[in-house]
Amino acid sequence: MNSISFFSLLFFLLLGPLALHSQQAAVVDRLLELEDGQYFADRDSAYKNPYYGLKKLIYGNRRFVDNRSIKPRQSDADLKNGSLGQKPFATIIGCADSRVPNEIIFDQGVGDLFITRTAGQVMAEASYGTIEYATVVLNTRLIVVLGHQSCGAVKAAMSLPENPPGHVVTLINAIKPASLYAKAHASGEKEQTDLAIRQNVIEQVNELRDLEPVLSRRFASGEVLIVGAVYNLETGLVSFLEETIESLPAFNK
Repeated sequence: MNSISFFSLLFFLLLGPLALHSQQAAVVDRLLELEDGQYFADRDSAYKNPYYGLKKLIYGNRRFVDNRSIKPRQSDADLKNGSLGQKPFATIIGCADSRVPNEIIFDQGVGDLFITRTAGQVMAEASYGTIEYATVVLNTRLIVVLGHQSCGAVKAAMSLPENPPGHVVTLINAIKPASLYAKAHASGEKEQTDLAIRQNVIEQVNELRDLEPVLSRRFASGEVLIVGAVYNLETGLVSFLEETIESLPAFNK
C-alpha cells in the first residue's frame, strides 16, 4: 500500500464518521436555512409554521449543548397556569429512557411540547390517537420522532432474546426490521446498534407519514411535518436525520 492510500484509509477510519455527520448536518442546515450563531426563534411563528418550529427546536438544543439554556416558561407561575389551556408547537414521539428529558434538551417550557414516550418510541393505537389529538385538536403541525444513542430497547431487538419477559416481546418485534437492516448493512456491534437506532427512527417516521386517515393526508398536503432525529447522550446534541428532512414536501419537488 502506498503512502497516499495508507493516509486515505487512516483518515476514513479516524475521521470518516465525523466527516459524514458534518455532511449530513450541512444538508439539514442548508435546507432549513439555519443561521450560524443563532440561538432563538419566535414561538408564535413556530406554532404557525412547522418549518420555523424545526428551527426553534434546533436553536433550543443548540443552547442546551452550548450551556446557554434559558429555561423558558418554567417559573412557578407558568407551572400553575394550566387553566389557560395549551398550544404546543411540536409533538415529540420519544423513548421512555430517563436520560432523555425532552423539555431540557430542547430548552423549551410549559406548553411548548406535546410528548408521548414508550421504550424505543414504539407506537400502537394509543400512541396514534395521542398524536392525532395533538394534530386535530391542538393544531400542532410539527411531529418529531426522537431516538437516542445506546437505546436499551434497540439493543434488546439486536440480541433477539428467546424468552423476553411479559410484553417486552412487542417492543422487540416492532424494532426487529431495523435491527435486521443494521446487521445486513454494518459490521461491529456498536456500528450495527447505531445504525439500527437511526433506521428505527426512519421507519417510524414513514409509519406516521403513511398513517390513515389524519396524518397521511396532512403530511401529503404539507400541513403537518413529520421528521426524525437522534439524541447523543454524551454531547447532548440532537441530530435531525437528513433523509427525513430532504423528503419533506417543501424540498421533495
